[in-house]
Amino acid sequence: MAFILENEHCRVECIEKSGQIQHFIDKDRNVELMYQGDQGWSGMNPTLFPLVGNTWTKDYQIDGKTYAMKNHGLIRYATLTGVQNPDSIVFTYDSNEETLKQYPFPFHYEMKYVLEGKKLTISYKIQNTGNQDMPFSFGLHPAFRIPQDPGEKYEDYSFEYEVEENARQLIMDPSGETPYQLKDVCFKSWKLNRDEIYDVGTIIYQDLKSKYLLVSYKNEPRIRFNFERFPYLAIWTHEVKSDFICIEPWYGHADFEPGHNDFYSREGTKILKPEATFETEYSFEAL
Repeated sequence: MAFILENEHCRVECIEKSGQIQHFIDKDRNVELMYQGDQGWSGMNPTLFPLVGNTWTKDYQIDGKTYAMKNHGLIRYATLTGVQNPDSIVFTYDSNEETLKQYPFPFHYEMKYVLEGKKLTISYKIQNTGNQDMPFSFGLHPAFRIPQDPGEKYEDYSFEYEVEENARQLIMDPSGETPYQLKDVCFKSWKLNRDEIYDVGTIIYQDLKSKYLLVSYKNEPRIRFNFERFPYLAIWTHEVKSDFICIEPWYGHADFEPGHNDFYSREGTKILKPEATFETEYSFEAL
């Protein structure tokens, strides 16, 4: 079943699988913004909870017991319960017997879509419904169709950041033989380049000052992507040449080296007290 938000400018369709956006149609330009999972990567725009990526060993220990989750956690693979409201779509999911076998913490998860003009805001609430501190990480993985129109080239698109960035980029050794490094980088814009992504697997920036970036085609802004609050921003596309780019705001990241065996203290992990609620949001707008 599709859940729909629509106005004179845009049409948004979401599905219960992972609570994902299936379509974002810019009606003014008659273009689809979202990647459809039909090329190198079968995903579209999943939520990453309670893991971003995975641990180095693909498992972890809590109170002496070993647990394991698939890459990016639980919500990515879950079918959520959707509610269609006149001005919003809300998806919810609660921990259950199967999730507790992989992640031994009860939780309530909720995401809400609101369309205002050409801007889609997606907000999140995660509540610890158990009686002990709940460690988790959280991130988003939206994939945007690039290029948008026939005759355009991928390499003619660029990211234009709100401010000049003097940031740090995480550089990792896939073998884990050397610790990951933080490389100082300076930029205001970045021209899309698959090879630059392939060289490092995923481009990951830490503590950017910009609150948003513009996805532009030959200096013509097409999408405004707002990622304020998130300490990491990742850029990724599939190693099989595909017409999409992922812009991924994260609170944490995968293990890039061995030695992070304490699940509670992995870099970026948040700790939620019993009955407490974590809230965040991001948005993007067709221009």
